[in-house]
Amino acid sequence: MGAIRIVLAKPGLDGHDRGIKVVARALRDAGMEVVYTGLHQTPEQIVQTAIQEDAGAIGLSILSGAHMTLFARLMELLKEQDAEDIVVFGGGIIPEADIPELTRMGVAGIFTPGATTEQIVDWVRSTVPTGI
Repeated sequence: MGAIRIVLAKPGLDGHDRGIKVVARALRDAGMEVVYTGLHQTPEQIVQTAIQEDAGAIGLSILSGAHMTLFARLMELLKEQDAEDIVVFGGGIIPEADIPELTRMGVAGIFTPGATTEQIVDWVRSTVPTGI
């Protein structure tokens, strides 16, 4: 079995990427293959990258407040591309009240401020399939 492959992205206009870089390093240190797409990515770009990279998961970091719209569009695109097997998770400033709706959309995991990199690594290990 190969390593878990993850695409991490910062969609929208949010310009703060320290947190996602810390998560990327933790996942890499745990033996996973991580592609960080950088700032200001559109859901279309993120889905395309995940498909091209044969990723098992997409992780979004959203601090802008646009999480409901961005996750909804990403999930819609995965469905259109017949790529719903890609596990979607995210973190950032996401109100607890929005988490049930994100779960209904198909988002597998949400990490709010205070989540540790160990919690994220453990969740990814137990949730995301490894490559072939």
